[in-house]
Amino acid sequence: MAEEVKVEVEVEVDVKVEVEAEEEVHDYDKERKHHKHLQQLTGLGAMAAGAYALHEKHKAKKDPENAHKHKVKEHIAAVVAVGVGGIAFHEGHEKKDAKKKSKECT
Repeated sequence: MAEEVKVEVEVEVDVKVEVEAEEEVHDYDKERKHHKHLQQLTGLGAMAAGAYALHEKHKAKKDPENAHKHKVKEHIAAVVAVGVGGIAFHEGHEKKDAKKKSKECT
């Protein structure tokens, strides 16, 4: 005694959504401080790598049996020091750019 009932319904919905885009404000002073901090850290890294290179150079003179190993470590440390110095140089330029943009916005 079950009856089947078929119902067809058509629904049309028209929804309009308006979203106001918020203008994103960029904090250039915060960016400048960030790049300054990175510049200082990479400068310290360059000094540490340079000091390690000098340390290995001294060890190469003191330990003639393992001089080759110390020379290799010295050269690797010197390359690292130059690379990190380049990153510090780059961060200095990024800091200058952020400072310029900060002055332009004000």
